[in-house]
Amino acid sequence: MAPHHLPFYLAPGSGTDTLMVVMGIFLIGTVLWVGTLYWRLHSLPERMAHKSQKLQFEFVAVLGLISLFTHMHIFWIAGLLLALIDIPDFGTPLRSIADSVEKIADATPGQDDAPIEAGPAPAAAGASDIAKKEHSHV
Repeated sequence: MAPHHLPFYLAPGSGTDTLMVVMGIFLIGTVLWVGTLYWRLHSLPERMAHKSQKLQFEFVAVLGLISLFTHMHIFWIAGLLLALIDIPDFGTPLRSIADSVEKIADATPGQDDAPIEAGPAPAAAGASDIAKKEHSHV
Protein backbone atom coordinates (compact mmCIF):
# COMPACT_ATOMS: atom_id res chain seq x y z
CA MET A 1 0.00 0.00 0.00
CA ALA A 2 2.98 2.30 0.28
CA PRO A 3 3.82 4.51 -2.71
CA HIS A 4 6.86 3.54 -4.75
CA HIS A 5 8.58 6.94 -4.63
CA LEU A 6 9.23 7.55 -0.90
CA PRO A 7 11.83 10.12 0.19
CA PHE A 8 15.19 8.68 1.31
CA TYR A 9 14.70 9.64 4.95
CA LEU A 10 11.59 7.54 5.39
CA ALA A 11 12.01 3.90 6.32
CA PRO A 12 10.87 1.46 3.67
CA GLY A 13 8.45 -1.30 4.47
CA SER A 14 11.27 -3.84 4.93
CA GLY A 15 12.02 -2.40 8.40
CA THR A 16 15.64 -1.17 8.02
CA ASP A 17 15.90 2.55 8.67
CA THR A 18 19.17 3.55 6.99
CA LEU A 19 19.11 7.14 8.18
CA MET A 20 18.71 6.02 11.81
CA VAL A 21 21.68 3.63 11.51
CA VAL A 22 23.87 6.35 9.96
CA MET A 23 22.84 8.88 12.62
CA GLY A 24 23.49 6.32 15.39
CA ILE A 25 27.03 5.74 14.11
CA PHE A 26 27.52 9.50 13.75
CA LEU A 27 26.25 10.06 17.31
CA ILE A 28 28.61 7.43 18.77
CA GLY A 29 31.55 8.90 16.84
CA THR A 30 30.68 12.45 17.93
CA VAL A 31 30.38 11.44 21.60
CA LEU A 32 33.78 9.70 21.46
CA TRP A 33 35.35 12.70 19.72
CA VAL A 34 33.90 15.22 22.20
CA GLY A 35 35.00 12.98 25.10
CA THR A 36 38.55 12.83 23.74
CA LEU A 37 38.54 16.60 23.25
CA TYR A 38 37.32 17.07 26.84
CA TRP A 39 40.06 14.81 28.28
CA ARG A 40 42.76 16.58 26.25
CA LEU A 41 41.49 19.97 27.38
CA HIS A 42 41.22 18.82 30.98
CA SER A 43 44.82 17.55 31.01
CA LEU A 44 46.17 20.72 29.34
CA PRO A 45 47.69 22.29 32.51
CA GLU A 46 49.36 19.02 33.47
CA ARG A 47 50.86 18.55 30.00
CA MET A 48 52.07 22.17 29.96
CA ALA A 49 53.78 21.81 33.34
CA HIS A 50 55.31 18.48 32.33
CA LYS A 51 56.72 19.78 29.03
CA SER A 52 58.48 22.73 30.63
CA GLN A 53 59.80 20.71 33.62
CA LYS A 54 58.13 22.95 36.19
CA LEU A 55 58.83 22.44 39.88
CA GLN A 56 55.11 22.61 40.65
CA PHE A 57 54.19 19.74 38.28
CA GLU A 58 52.79 17.50 41.03
CA PHE A 59 50.73 20.34 42.47
CA VAL A 60 49.24 21.09 39.03
CA ALA A 61 48.41 17.38 38.58
CA VAL A 62 46.64 17.23 41.96
CA LEU A 63 44.63 20.36 41.15
CA GLY A 64 43.55 18.74 37.88
CA LEU A 65 42.36 15.61 39.68
CA ILE A 66 40.50 17.63 42.30
CA SER A 67 38.72 19.62 39.59
CA LEU A 68 37.84 16.40 37.77
CA PHE A 69 36.21 14.74 40.77
CA THR A 70 34.60 17.79 42.40
CA HIS A 71 33.46 19.52 39.19
CA MET A 72 34.75 22.82 40.57
CA HIS A 73 36.44 24.56 37.67
CA ILE A 74 38.38 26.98 39.89
CA PHE A 75 40.88 24.20 40.63
CA TRP A 76 41.45 23.68 36.89
CA ILE A 77 41.98 27.44 36.42
CA ALA A 78 44.42 27.52 39.36
CA GLY A 79 46.31 24.57 37.85
CA LEU A 80 46.45 26.31 34.49
CA LEU A 81 47.81 29.50 36.06
CA LEU A 82 50.42 27.52 38.02
CA ALA A 83 51.46 25.72 34.85
CA LEU A 84 51.94 29.05 33.07
CA ILE A 85 54.08 30.83 35.69
CA ASP A 86 57.65 30.09 36.70
CA ILE A 87 58.18 29.80 40.43
CA PRO A 88 61.75 30.87 41.25
CA ASP A 89 64.08 28.09 42.28
CA PHE A 90 65.32 29.02 45.75
CA GLY A 91 66.56 25.52 46.54
CA THR A 92 69.53 25.42 44.17
CA PRO A 93 71.24 28.65 45.36
CA LEU A 94 70.62 27.77 49.00
CA ARG A 95 72.02 24.27 48.43
CA SER A 96 75.09 25.83 46.77
CA ILE A 97 75.59 28.18 49.73
CA ALA A 98 75.26 25.28 52.17
CA ASP A 99 77.80 23.20 50.21
CA SER A 100 80.24 26.13 50.12
CA VAL A 101 79.90 26.75 53.86
CA GLU A 102 80.45 23.05 54.48
CA LYS A 103 83.64 23.12 52.39
CA ILE A 104 84.86 26.22 54.25
CA ALA A 105 84.17 24.54 57.60
CA ASP A 106 86.15 21.47 56.57
CA ALA A 107 89.10 23.56 55.35
CA THR A 108 89.68 25.75 58.45
CA PRO A 109 93.36 26.07 59.47
CA GLY A 110 94.46 24.23 62.58
CA GLN A 111 92.32 21.16 61.96
CA ASP A 112 94.87 19.30 59.84
CA ASP A 113 96.60 16.94 62.30
CA ALA A 114 98.12 19.22 64.94
CA PRO A 115 96.00 19.76 68.06
CA ILE A 116 95.35 23.34 69.10
CA GLU A 117 97.16 24.32 72.32
CA ALA A 118 94.93 25.66 75.07
CA GLY A 119 97.47 28.14 76.48
CA PRO A 120 97.30 31.94 76.28
CA ALA A 121 97.91 33.53 72.93
CA PRO A 122 101.41 34.96 72.45
CA ALA A 123 101.52 38.74 72.81
CA ALA A 124 102.80 40.92 70.02
CA ALA A 125 106.14 42.74 70.48
CA GLY A 126 104.70 46.23 71.02
CA ALA A 127 101.58 45.16 72.90
CA SER A 128 102.96 45.83 76.40
CA ASP A 129 103.85 49.45 75.52
CA ILE A 130 100.35 50.07 74.19
CA ALA A 131 98.78 48.57 77.32
CA LYS A 132 100.92 50.87 79.59
CA LYS A 133 99.94 53.96 77.61
CA GLU A 134 96.27 53.09 77.88
CA HIS A 135 96.46 52.67 81.69
CA SER A 136 98.10 56.05 82.13
CA HIS A 137 94.97 57.81 80.95
CA VAL A 138 92.80 56.33 83.65
